[in-house]
Amino acid sequence: MKSDNEKVFYASLGEYADVIDPHPSHRAPEEVADGYPFLGIGDIDYFGTAAFDKVRHVDVSVIEDHEKSYIIDDKTIGYAKMGNTIGKIVSFPDRSKHRYAISPALSIINPKPNINPWYLRAVVESYEFWGHVNSKITGSTRPSIGIQQLRNVPIPIFPNEIQNIIGEIWKVIYDKISLNMKINENLLQQAQALYQEMFVNTANEQRRVCRAEEYFDISIGKTPPRKEHQWFTTNPSDVTWVSISDMGSCGTYIRRSSEQLTHEAVDKFKIRVIPSNTVLLSFKLTVGRIAITYGEMTTNEAIAHFKTDRPFINEYLYCYLKNFNYQTMGSTSSIATAVNSKIIKAMPFVVPTDDEISRFHSVVSPMFAQILSNQLENDSLAETRDTLLPRLMSGELEVSNIDL
Repeated sequence: MKSDNEKVFYASLGEYADVIDPHPSHRAPEEVADGYPFLGIGDIDYFGTAAFDKVRHVDVSVIEDHEKSYIIDDKTIGYAKMGNTIGKIVSFPDRSKHRYAISPALSIINPKPNINPWYLRAVVESYEFWGHVNSKITGSTRPSIGIQQLRNVPIPIFPNEIQNIIGEIWKVIYDKISLNMKINENLLQQAQALYQEMFVNTANEQRRVCRAEEYFDISIGKTPPRKEHQWFTTNPSDVTWVSISDMGSCGTYIRRSSEQLTHEAVDKFKIRVIPSNTVLLSFKLTVGRIAITYGEMTTNEAIAHFKTDRPFINEYLYCYLKNFNYQTMGSTSSIATAVNSKIIKAMPFVVPTDDEISRFHSVVSPMFAQILSNQLENDSLAETRDTLLPRLMSGELEVSNIDL
């Protein structure tokens, strides 16, 4: 009997999926005040949740053109094909509930009837697929991959029975991760609602306001010289080095980064290593992303670290920074470049009373603990998911040994 890896052959993605450029002109349509959503790569997540309240809007004629040009259903995969998000994968909101158009930064991948749709998703999310895409990226200032190049990416094709098993495993993991993320979103909403009730809607003259640096030890990350490639790795055993992009996809807690630093780089350039349970705030270009560290790590210079020996304050600080109006730090047009470390350290911080912090912590601490537990479970599920296909391809794992 042949092993599973001997049953596989390769074909182009375009043979098994319709790969569509939703906006062939690559010209962003004119924004209108009273129109329909125009979803960019940053407006949608892996599970198809869209930030409809924050997107640009376009005329109905653009929507109608898009609706005629391509289909979006629950099997559709969105794949980022330009900018620093190349390779990001998203799902799309239900078109029967929302009318919208898609940014040219995304390509649309619709599986054909000759492939299991969940197996195709497994392939598109694999490291092997990314390796092929990465080798075809062109452009240094604005990297991109052409739609025809994406169609030509080779993909492994297993027999249907193996595709179905891999697809079923992928969907089970996807559904569980999705459920955990929805639970976490609900828990965070509860914590934010309590914060609003206790600290925004309720006044207390005993609270005081100080500069953030008077209450917290605030430090800033650092980047070694980019031209000296020896300081940067993608080895998870090296030092975690968080970027704003990492903070955009990590959830409430962060413990991984897409890029690492060598230990030698950390020592040579005196890069601050921050402890676990430190609150991070992005303040350059993308202002206002918040995360809590899980484990020791470093960051680049676009991220501030709020350290304290009063750990009970961290849930309050997280909610405070989530609700802070960063537009007060500069004009709307310049806020992305106007904020610097000096401004961050001087930002106002409202200090609650000890009794308020104690009561808030006692309620929300179990919520944050559950959020962390769910994130760790999702990380474990993702690791299982990401190693499944390579192990089948190498012959290390036989499909007959997979326990559903």
